[in-house]
Amino acid sequence: YEIYDKAKCRRFDTQQESDFAVLNYDDAACRAFASRTKARIVWFSSKQRAPGGIWLNGDSLEFNGMAFLSRSQIRLRGMHNVENVMAAAAIAHLAGAQLAGIGSAVASFPGVEHRIEFVRKLDGVEYYNDSKATNVDASLKAIDAFPGGLWIILGGKDKGSDYTPLAEPLKKRAKAALLIGSAAAKIEAGLKNSAPLVGCGTLPEAISYAHQHAAAGDVVLLAPACASFDQFENFEHRGNVFKQL
Repeated sequence: YEIYDKAKCRRFDTQQESDFAVLNYDDAACRAFASRTKARIVWFSSKQRAPGGIWLNGDSLEFNGMAFLSRSQIRLRGMHNVENVMAAAAIAHLAGAQLAGIGSAVASFPGVEHRIEFVRKLDGVEYYNDSKATNVDASLKAIDAFPGGLWIILGGKDKGSDYTPLAEPLKKRAKAALLIGSAAAKIEAGLKNSAPLVGCGTLPEAISYAHQHAAAGDVVLLAPACASFDQFENFEHRGNVFKQL
């Protein structure tokens, strides 16, 4: 993480006074970036009124006090996507787009394939494809996007990850974790005392198990926290197989 952080810092070190830096006011690392740049800072925040920027005021997104979008209009799930919208909206507005147009564009955006992508509703159960969640942090964000009733499919090719951060969120929100792929045993070891764990081995078996056991109102979520290369060509292939099944 330290190397990644330093690499990101280089972007800000090379900015000039005529540039802008759009930063997350709620993130300590991003706050630190502000001291590294000559650029004009534009903040965004989902928790508090950011000085000079966008913040989430209840259900309303506001840019310097001017509301331009309701959170309920954002079709993407998860607070991380609300933050993504704020960052993108700030950049678009700084580039000359009007706030009203930005709000309309966001409200009409259905999302990107394989990123908490709604697939279908069957027998009252919703199916979501987040095959792009190839690491633990991405899976945590996917879990956070749902209040509960989750049947989450985890596993694939291990990337040297620590899976224990998933334990508490799964204990609170998941009815079961369905484990697939070569990382299944390691994930199982890291998720003791969390949600019930079911060894399924393959994606077809996991979906079949979820279909048999999920109840109306539940969510079946593919958010593997792993690479796909043990059983699939890439994460797109894995997501497409999930959708076909």
